[in-house]
Amino acid sequence: MSTVGRRTAVVAASSGLIVSMIGAAAPATAAPVDSESGKLNAVDLSALTAQAHQALEAAPAVVVDADASFAVEKATVSVTPAPEPEPEPEPVRVESTSRSQERTATTEQAAATTQQAEAPAEEQSVSVPDSAKGSTIISIASRYVGVPYVYGGTTPNGFDCSGFTSYVYAQAGISLPRTSGAQGSVGTKIPRSQAQPGDLIWTPGHIAIYAGGNSQIDAPRPGKTIQFRQIWQSNPTFIRVA
Repeated sequence: MSTVGRRTAVVAASSGLIVSMIGAAAPATAAPVDSESGKLNAVDLSALTAQAHQALEAAPAVVVDADASFAVEKATVSVTPAPEPEPEPEPVRVESTSRSQERTATTEQAAATTQQAEAPAEEQSVSVPDSAKGSTIISIASRYVGVPYVYGGTTPNGFDCSGFTSYVYAQAGISLPRTSGAQGSVGTKIPRSQAQPGDLIWTPGHIAIYAGGNSQIDAPRPGKTIQFRQIWQSNPTFIRVA
């Protein structure tokens, strides 16, 4: 760069103006270019500096108050938090209705079987002939229907014929001898036409309790159980024990 170019750059930098501002000023007083020699003539630096000052003074001044304030609009953003997830329900064991009913029925059946097995024979109820209803002796005797015949038996675990009659009468507060022969000798003998339910029916070797009509309740023989049945004895003796 030539000496003239370097000086021009220095002047522009010191005045704070760009080259375009200088170009917009009054016609430059710089010497015209010598077309023959291709060299710049001498530049009047004082004139350039004066023009720069004039341009600055002519520029409008921007004044800002010391307490000036400005505001910046802010967009309001509302954020709705996502709802908390609902807790997962605990698994519930559901049995099918048919299976539940099956278990219930099985349980009830087992309970009924157990109660029936544990119930003493005297708690069993039976159908008592109409003619025998109202007799305390018959009511007591009917409790033991189904108890097996046991030779020499005198308890609800097993009876023979005289063991059964003596046990039933004892429940009614009446004492009878142990054997059928001895029982045939007590009380008052009455005709069959006057017999009432609860009277004794005796034949040699066997004794039963009259149940009214043509029926009796007794312990028949080994292999049988206490039961109501027809009077089979021929010409039996009816006995009433007060």
